[in-house]
Amino acid sequence: MADPAGLFDLTGRVACITGASSGLGQHAARVLAGAGARVVILARRAAPLEALAAEIGPAAASLPADLSNRDAIPDLVRSISAPFGAPDIVVHAAGLNTREPADDVTPEGWDATLALNLTAPFFLSQALVPAMKDKAWGRIVNFASLQTTRAFPGGIAYGAAKAGVAQLTRAMAEAWSRSGITANAIGPGFFPTELTESVFSDPERAARNAAQTCIGRNGEMADLDGPLLFLCSEASAYVTGQVLMVDGGFTAK
Repeated sequence: MADPAGLFDLTGRVACITGASSGLGQHAARVLAGAGARVVILARRAAPLEALAAEIGPAAASLPADLSNRDAIPDLVRSISAPFGAPDIVVHAAGLNTREPADDVTPEGWDATLALNLTAPFFLSQALVPAMKDKAWGRIVNFASLQTTRAFPGGIAYGAAKAGVAQLTRAMAEAWSRSGITANAIGPGFFPTELTESVFSDPERAARNAAQTCIGRNGEMADLDGPLLFLCSEASAYVTGQVLMVDGGFTAK
């Protein structure tokens, strides 16, 4: 029987986390580093990345990058692998929500939303998978959303991208799990991040969202720790192609 504590130990693993300059990506970097992983953190903004890397210490390396530039991915993968070796784990936390109403969606807003939320996770994963196959071990964690299954006002582009993330996750699992690489997604409810600042700045709206959950409150960052460690570790070895909703039961009602 495996040591229960050891199932969640990431010592010796290398994790790449996108969108790590703030919000869920920043929190994921702290959680995985705290479990023993060395982390390569990516985002467009260099200053908050460097601050996070300094906070984590020698187990972190920061890499400013524009993930929406597909042509740069081969060079990006080489840079990701330079500090600690090829990643065993990739967490796709980078996200964009333009919040354009359906009648006002622009081609630029649509393309930018899908490029970062849906296209980048696939092509970055595709480029990192060969090294995972060589190790016969890998973990891909995508970020889905309440809008993966629910329609929100002003969310048509974001919702389309996040619905795509669910199917992308299943298709990744079908393609790569026989090589020891699992692919799953976390679907967070309302957590206090830059993307949800408008929600939490309105106490009435935040209270309405909390009331829609089964638990009766909105998410706190610590609520993500267990699901992240589970999906990034040996504990989830027989779990793949799944979307784990971490939403306090919002989508259960």
